[in-house]
Amino acid sequence: MSTVIDTATPADPIAGASASPHAIAVFRALQLGDLLCSVPALRALRQAYPDAHVTLVGLPNAAPFVERFGDYVDELMVFPGIAAFPEQAAREDELPAFYARARARHFDLAIQLHGSGRQSNAIVEGLGSTRWAGFVPDACQARAGCRMLWPDGLPEPLRYTALMHHLGVRVDSHDLEFPLTAADRIAGQALARQAGLRPAQTILMHPGARLPSRRWPVERYAAVGRALQAQGWRVAITGSSDEAALAATLRAALGSDAVDLSGRTQLGALAALMRDCALLVCNDTGVSHIAAGVGAPSVVIACGSDAARWAPLDRTRHKVLFHDLPCRPCAHRVCPIGHPCATAVGVEDVLAAVQAKLGICDAPKPQPVTWSTS
Repeated sequence: MSTVIDTATPADPIAGASASPHAIAVFRALQLGDLLCSVPALRALRQAYPDAHVTLVGLPNAAPFVERFGDYVDELMVFPGIAAFPEQAAREDELPAFYARARARHFDLAIQLHGSGRQSNAIVEGLGSTRWAGFVPDACQARAGCRMLWPDGLPEPLRYTALMHHLGVRVDSHDLEFPLTAADRIAGQALARQAGLRPAQTILMHPGARLPSRRWPVERYAAVGRALQAQGWRVAITGSSDEAALAATLRAALGSDAVDLSGRTQLGALAALMRDCALLVCNDTGVSHIAAGVGAPSVVIACGSDAARWAPLDRTRHKVLFHDLPCRPCAHRVCPIGHPCATAVGVEDVLAAVQAKLGICDAPKPQPVTWSTS
């Protein structure tokens, strides 16, 4: 879905300056799912400044993102991290050299797309740009044309398009995207052939998430998977190589008809396969944003996360299930109180959502999974 929120294009969108920026730094040192949520803002920025050189200041693992979104971002400048940011091991001894390289680039605009600014604004100011813009945590710091009070109540993609609007940049669409190359499509088709899958008859399950507090119990995934297999669907399990043990547990519960693709796929091939499969069932993690980007329907179980912030915007194509609790969003890696936000979402709830997406009624009731203790 596309929404136009600004129909006027100012002569100079950023802070009324007399000259458009030619070298822009964008600070967002976050993981892939977070980066995908910023794509609508990056797209609008590129449309406003087609000739500017845009540098993403981010994590080392953002290199594939920059390559895939080369229409919007020209290069990656690696941020070494600080102790306050958990996304990577901080290498604070490298910060002086990092700031020296940034100042030598003579950015004439730096944009802070990394949270409220409570920790990140000092980093952006240290880049030495002529001007900087972005979010601020307090209303007294807000400034028309360049500084915007952090909009805590907006969904994640809309926060960054709201900032673009505040800066005077026209935003024509809030849609996420995940461009697929010809090589991605070929690799996705090859993956399906090698695994013996017919994508239109396949449901992908992604039981992992970076934090255990964000994972729906694997035995419940297994119960849903068994019910789907009883209906004649093939179940293919996805995940990173770090999630191989979790995927293997799920496959063992589902039996030999299930396919374990964890750690076997390049991201582009997985996205291409996802686009062609009947449905994705996953936790509230980066793969759900990839599904939104390629237009693949999904059922997302949001455990621990801020569902209103991270849920896909298209609620027709994507169904999000969650149980609200005062402790959300969870601040813990592992829930210390028995994970009630996850256990409150039942197998029947997820299966009903899946059936609705697939257009199926009167499906077999899911059977409990027996776990071996040997």
